[in-house]
Amino acid sequence: MEIRIQSVKFDADKKLVAFIEEKVSKLDRFADDILAADVTLKLDKDSSEHANKVAVLKLDVAGDTPVAERRSKSFEEAVDLAIDAVKVQLSKHKNKA
Repeated sequence: MEIRIQSVKFDADKKLVAFIEEKVSKLDRFADDILAADVTLKLDKDSSEHANKVAVLKLDVAGDTPVAERRSKSFEEAVDLAIDAVKVQLSKHKNKA
């Protein structure tokens, strides 16, 4: 699976990139047909100070495109929440097949 990480209007540090790659690569356990994962990180100035980090996770799965957007006070937590949401979508996709 190819993992593409994009940070909007800031540079993600190496620790954050490594964290995301490690977490997203584990999604292979839930679906064998994941081709790619796009993770977009951005700061939301309109939101409150406590939940202004936004992570959008979009998977390219054969026949489906699960997407999750989550906000939190840290990018790590937002990514974790988005991954949890995508896992639910993957299990529903698996049950349909």
